[in-house]
Amino acid sequence: MAGGWAKDGAVSEQIEASINDELARLKARKAPSGESRTHCAECEEPIPEARRIALPGVKLCIECVVERDARAPTRGGMNRRGSKDSQLK
Repeated sequence: MAGGWAKDGAVSEQIEASINDELARLKARKAPSGESRTHCAECEEPIPEARRIALPGVKLCIECVVERDARAPTRGGMNRRGSKDSQLK
């Protein structure tokens, strides 16, 4: 398949690079640490002991985490590696 100025397999390399960038970003996120709370920081409901043991430093109950994650803005799908500007430099 003709790719213009791009070498063969360049699209696959760009996809893999984007995936690796996202994985690195997720791995760099700081995990909770320290002592777990016995009650949720948002709703004050008790946090089950099994959750506190499994996730040291947990501050929220499962319901509040699910609700918070649903509100979180999604990241844009901008792939800078695939933009024409990055290819011209």
